[in-house]
Amino acid sequence: MFKKFLQAFLPGIIKPLHSLWNEILGFLFIAIAVLMIRALWRGYNEIDLGFAHFVKFVLGAFFFLVMLGFGLHAFWRARRISKS
Repeated sequence: MFKKFLQAFLPGIIKPLHSLWNEILGFLFIAIAVLMIRALWRGYNEIDLGFAHFVKFVLGAFFFLVMLGFGLHAFWRARRISKS
C-alpha cells in the first residue's frame, strides 16, 4: 500500500521540482549573461587598442553567448517538462 502511495505521489512532486530547478538555472545563466553586457561594451570600445583587447572582446562575446544559450535552453527544458 505504501509503495502504491509513493508511485502515485512522487511523480506529482518530482516533476514540478525538476521544472523549478531548470527555471532557477535558466535565471542564473541569463543573469550572468546580462552582467556581461557592460564588459562587452567596454571591450568593444577598446578593440582598437590592440590585439589583446580584441581577443578579450571575442572571448567575452563567446562567454556571453554560451551563458545566454544555456539560460534559454534551461527555460525551454522547464517548459517541456511542465507540458509532459
